[in-house]
Amino acid sequence: MKFKSNSTKSPTTLRIVVVVPDLEIEDPNDEHAVSQAERSRALRIGLLETGFNLIASLPADVFLADRIKQLQPDLIIVDAESEARDALEHVVFATRDERRPIVLFTDDSDTSHVRDAVAVGVSAYIVDGLSSKRIRPILDVAMARFEYEQNLRLERDDAKSALAERALIDRAKALLMERQGLNENEAFSKLRKAAMDQGIKLSEVAKRMLDMAHLLG
Repeated sequence: MKFKSNSTKSPTTLRIVVVVPDLEIEDPNDEHAVSQAERSRALRIGLLETGFNLIASLPADVFLADRIKQLQPDLIIVDAESEARDALEHVVFATRDERRPIVLFTDDSDTSHVRDAVAVGVSAYIVDGLSSKRIRPILDVAMARFEYEQNLRLERDDAKSALAERALIDRAKALLMERQGLNENEAFSKLRKAAMDQGIKLSEVAKRMLDMAHLLG
């Protein structure tokens, strides 16, 4: 799927989804649960106060992929507890067909998970970064990094595609030179003329010729 840049959008028009943990507090004396709920609430309030377009808060469950596909957010924030792996796995699975920038906010000060998080597509890994004044620059940097990496990926894909097309053309030229006794320039001219006559790419002419040669033996 071709990458569509969000660079023309202002930060406040970005459609943001927050993936939150289970915040149901069964025991009001559970300090960790209360603290996590307050932290998650502070994140969402911070987004709204900073003017961001928070369109939904979703649980990290098996339905997440369908919900993200329906909502089509521009950016996903994962609000994770100390163990972020499960939430990240759900988000990565949900965005496997259409990549989006992912920002992980966590209370886990153990940075040993950072490398793994970045490897699976996390654009920013933030520990205790919930103050409103930090949210905008964090998300701006995450978006810029995501778009930069996507552009690099597209450039690599384009380069691989160009090499593959060049290989097809070279093989087709070699076939013409062998079977029709042409030199390299003559073989290339014949391929180019066929491409112009049929209104298709040179590499497509080469592919069809090679397929036909393989079929006829």
